[in-house]
Amino acid sequence: MIEDFLQRDLSDVEEAVRKAAAAEIMPRFRQLAADEVVEKSGPHDLVTAADRLAEEHLTTALTALLPGSVVVGEEAVHADPAVYDAVNGDAPVWIVDPVDGTRQFVRGDDRFCTLVALAHRGELLASWTYAPARDELAVAVRGGGARLDGVPLHAGSPAPDAVLRVATSHPDYTTDAQKRALLGLRIPGIDPNPCGAAGMEYLDLARGALDAVAFSWEAAWDHAAGLLLVTEAGGAHLTSAGVPFRIGGGNALPFTAARDAATARRVLQALAA
Repeated sequence: MIEDFLQRDLSDVEEAVRKAAAAEIMPRFRQLAADEVVEKSGPHDLVTAADRLAEEHLTTALTALLPGSVVVGEEAVHADPAVYDAVNGDAPVWIVDPVDGTRQFVRGDDRFCTLVALAHRGELLASWTYAPARDELAVAVRGGGARLDGVPLHAGSPAPDAVLRVATSHPDYTTDAQKRALLGLRIPGIDPNPCGAAGMEYLDLARGALDAVAFSWEAAWDHAAGLLLVTEAGGAHLTSAGVPFRIGGGNALPFTAARDAATARRVLQALAA
């Protein structure tokens, strides 16, 4: 079933993502009413009407495209943490972050995106990263490469003498222990900076505008789409245990994704110092 789905034209998924953004996200961009923004766990953890309604839109559309599939969305998991178990289940699973970079969205910054990944039994199969305010859409298919607006993406490699540009977990979202681990990147030859929307950092990585990321959390909706995008663009990812990141969880953190395997190992070595 899922193999047949992947062999068909996946443009219906692209259309579903675009329609959700057009109907529920962009009409609220820079137009949010005060009662459309709510704190979840604290002032840095926001949810808007756009997040909730776009996820509902995508849940209906995506499960209709692939009967028998389920959705693990950030907002559904917030309401019921047991929903997350489907990431490791037997059904094909759509992993959805309706507005990745909600804080950017709320303040009117266009660096936010909608993330959708299709996985089965822990294996990433396809992903869509859509930045609606910029009308940029990146698509990756396992074994089929990565494209941005139809143009193949190649992460390439940093120049041998270049200072590595690394996006890291934002201090607002890290514990003291995580901050200490990330301090290893503050060495000559590496320029670490707090990330914005994770999906946009992965997109920059896949197109060679960023050299690596170093993140300290596992939420599948933040990483699934981007990790497949980077991998299919020629990049690599490693956890602190020296093995690839698993979307099902249980990873040794922090982890890195980078333009190539050598850069991933270099970042990992700095994190372990």
